Amino acid sequence: MSIRSLFIVFTCIVHTATVAQRLTISGKITDLDSKPIESVAISAVKGGNGTVSNREGLFKIKVAEGDSLRFQHIQFNDFGVIILNDDFLNVKLEYRTVALEDLEIHDNTGRDDITLKTEISTEAVRNLPSAFGEFNKVLITLPGVSSNNELSSAYSVRGGNFDENLVYVNDIPIYRPFLANAGRQEGLSFVNPDMVEDIDFYAGGWEPKYGDKLSSSLNIQYKEPTELEGSVSAGLLGGAAYAGGRFKKGSYIFGARHRDSRYLLNSLETKGQYFPTYTDVQGLLNFDLTSRKSSYINKTSLSWLIAYGRNRYTTEPTSQLTEFGSWQENFQLETAFIGREMLNYDTFQSGIRLSHNFNNRLRSHLIVSGLGTREQELFEVEGAYRLSDVSRQSGSGREQQVVVRGIGSNYDYGRNQLSARLFTAENRWEMLVSPNLVLEGGIGASLQQIDDELNEYSFIDSADYVSVTYSAFNEVNLDAWQFTGYLQGTWYGKDSISALTGGARVNYWTLNEELLVSPRITYRFTPRWETPTSFSLSAGFYQQPPFYRELRNYQGEVDESRLAQKSIHFIAGMRQGLTLWGRPFIFSSDVYYKYLYDVIPYDIDNVRIRFLSETAKAYATGVDLRLNGEFIKGTQSWFSISYLQTKEDLENDEVGYVRRPTDQRLNLAIYFEDHMPIDPTIEVYLNLIFGSGYPFGPPQVSALRNIFPGDEYYRADLGLSKRFDLRMERFFSKLWIRAEVLNALGADNTLSYTWIQDVNGNNFAIPNSLSARFLNLKIILEL
Repeated sequence: MSIRSLFIVFTCIVHTATVAQRLTISGKITDLDSKPIESVAISAVKGGNGTVSNREGLFKIKVAEGDSLRFQHIQFNDFGVIILNDDFLNVKLEYRTVALEDLEIHDNTGRDDITLKTEISTEAVRNLPSAFGEFNKVLITLPGVSSNNELSSAYSVRGGNFDENLVYVNDIPIYRPFLANAGRQEGLSFVNPDMVEDIDFYAGGWEPKYGDKLSSSLNIQYKEPTELEGSVSAGLLGGAAYAGGRFKKGSYIFGARHRDSRYLLNSLETKGQYFPTYTDVQGLLNFDLTSRKSSYINKTSLSWLIAYGRNRYTTEPTSQLTEFGSWQENFQLETAFIGREMLNYDTFQSGIRLSHNFNNRLRSHLIVSGLGTREQELFEVEGAYRLSDVSRQSGSGREQQVVVRGIGSNYDYGRNQLSARLFTAENRWEMLVSPNLVLEGGIGASLQQIDDELNEYSFIDSADYVSVTYSAFNEVNLDAWQFTGYLQGTWYGKDSISALTGGARVNYWTLNEELLVSPRITYRFTPRWETPTSFSLSAGFYQQPPFYRELRNYQGEVDESRLAQKSIHFIAGMRQGLTLWGRPFIFSSDVYYKYLYDVIPYDIDNVRIRFLSETAKAYATGVDLRLNGEFIKGTQSWFSISYLQTKEDLENDEVGYVRRPTDQRLNLAIYFEDHMPIDPTIEVYLNLIFGSGYPFGPPQVSALRNIFPGDEYYRADLGLSKRFDLRMERFFSKLWIRAEVLNALGADNTLSYTWIQDVNGNNFAIPNSLSARFLNLKIILEL
């Protein structure tokens, strides 16, 4: 054989061997509790190429046989492995700090989030007993959050009102309906509990990258299923269904809900014909747009969220009987109604998020969303009432009329229509500058178009005189642009016991031409104690540009020159890991003070917020405490207690500081899970709420605003479930039969007050009560 032939053979052998040594390695990265870790940097030591893990912790990289892979993440210890074959790798990383995982807080980039965030169990959201399976009801069990209306999805955080809370689903902003005036008129909140994967809630002190509101931020991530899943449920108050799974280069999840609350509304004091229905459909599609030639998984990805909600509410009230007073004096209000009340709205919402990893250090997101809604409120109701003194006959339990204090009638008329179109576009980016420094930034713009036609009035015929109590006639067309931007950095100490996040957010609204700059900073310190403990300090400006509700006063007039409401937050927090009865617990505590100025005062009637023309300064201060963990082995329960004081001082008045409408001094919440020791398939759930009363006063009397303490709100909801394992592999694997006793204590809670004057000129505050005890039954089938 010639030398040339030997060279050709040798070259072919070498080439074949070289090709054989090039391996494609796939794997999954998790922590010690088998939870996937996102954004781990994986690099080939010799080859120099790299990739990052996706949300499921998965990765894929090409590497030569015998080369080493290095795994790096700023929150975990580095890890390395030598590649000898193309077997699937299961990599487990350890935390750098000596701390319970529950003390470590993550955002959706997988990096350590040092802000005062509360994570909520998605299982608790689905198990919590409530009237409609409403997602927001789990928020009421958290410290600092309050609500006194089980029929509504609205909630107040640390003294704020219902419209001061940010809500995001997959980074897409979510809005509440505009025209709903009562909780019984509302549909369900946007968030579908069956589709939720991650929940992050900030009661204050959130980062600059989140929006411009005064009170809270709720950030939801929907599921990206890795296999087929789904369920169907039906009950006396509605039903739901969802299904999710994967396709070749992506995933899907769709959900539908239906609420019919007529049986529950029939337990209200106001009797009549109720026809309330709400239906919504949502879907999330996720696509991996990464080229097949790329060594990255999900280098480029697209998610598309679509939703439609339809609300139809009609009621024809007939009568109402209200008894109130004290042991010394008892009163009775009898009312006969004629007329009808309707609220209809249709809401469409859609948004896309395009994410791209330029390399293992830089990632960007383009988020575009739009909302369109048409709402119509029609009502014409007349009520004739009789107010009487009553006395109870001894031993009979029956009441008899003694003196008629007043007779009159009240007439309410309204023809209101609103249409809104809201469009938002935003670009966000995240850069890993070094193992100890992360920079984030973004810019965005939104277009707000609102057309509103307001036509309503009320008058009362009482004590031989007629007076108009309210009137509003106006037509408004609002068209404005809003521009936002933020820049923030997070620095981690080399000793891994300290971290600092600082940055600022800017906002400019073309309607009032006001430029807002909101600097914010948070510091966390985690000493190396035997008991894992973390301390946090947070301060910053949180400013809320006026939206349509704030611009409109009692008479329906719009003041486009209104400035943003402004607040400064100061928060000190602690998180501590405990071991009680041999099981893990987390104790958290926050102390806060908020100073507010350029505040727009408001009054609340049911869930309707009516803003005043004046401005004010205000403050809110309080303490929030929470203990959560395995009170019963294998379950998650928690106890929350909050103390709050919030007051405001209207400009150019002589009254001074008065209680704000949401000044609920004491709030206690318990969510508790248990199961039968002899049969774990039988589970019990308790949701217990107690809150001191909201203040109230006679309408449109500034000297007496919120001068009276309202009644306490307390409520206990019980749930009992039995699970059956089915052998229907092609259809369903589990069957749940569930019974819920709503308002198990039969509490006669007061929602609001109606003011009536008798023949002697005395004013009476008539309490409007909420729903009575109700037994709800459900059946749930799971794939």
